[in-house]
Amino acid sequence: MSKVFPSAREALDGLVFDGMKIAAGGFGLCGIPEELIEAIRALKVKDLVIASNNAGVDNFGIGILLQTKQVKKMIASYVGENAEFMRQYLSGELELEFNPQGTLAERMRAGGAGIPGFYTKTGVGTVIAEGKEHKDFKGKTYILEESFVADLAIVKAWKGDPEGNLVYRKTARNFNPNAATCGKTCIAEVEEIVPVGSLDPDHIHTPGIFVNRLILGEHEKRIENRTLTE
Repeated sequence: MSKVFPSAREALDGLVFDGMKIAAGGFGLCGIPEELIEAIRALKVKDLVIASNNAGVDNFGIGILLQTKQVKKMIASYVGENAEFMRQYLSGELELEFNPQGTLAERMRAGGAGIPGFYTKTGVGTVIAEGKEHKDFKGKTYILEESFVADLAIVKAWKGDPEGNLVYRKTARNFNPNAATCGKTCIAEVEEIVPVGSLDPDHIHTPGIFVNRLILGEHEKRIENRTLTE
């Protein structure tokens, strides 16, 4: 069966349901699966638990799912740039689980590697450590973090082939590789689909074994904060 689907909506067919866990790649607005997020909004699934570095902005990225109140809980590292996120969280409409960026990335990576948990120094002595197991190694204290496994991973890559092998470009190689592996099912949207065999095996970032479905997208690539010098 071909992994290539004609649209984001068709690629999501049969995979989404209320209350599901989603791992979303991207950092800020860089390397985010724009079309898949839009298709999830159109499908009107609700009570979503989304693990992502951040929650987009008010009118773009995961922010559009917050506008329609489809998100029940965010697992994230940074939640700035989004007034609706702040409003929902402060009013008690949205659950938030803060994770340090490295911890969140490792939770995804561990989930994809079949590792149930790991110990880290990050967060020791802070609210992040509350309720978590503590253990000393060589005189230093660490906390136990559980891995994250999603029902669905959605990622965005620069190039992909029909077998699902992916290559990310520059900064877009952020949370995408880890997110891709931790989903029970993974859908990737790419800027270009190239023939099988045309990607150098040494340059493939996500092997096709992790990718179940693939779409060719048209991406806006919105700039989150434009900075100019005189």
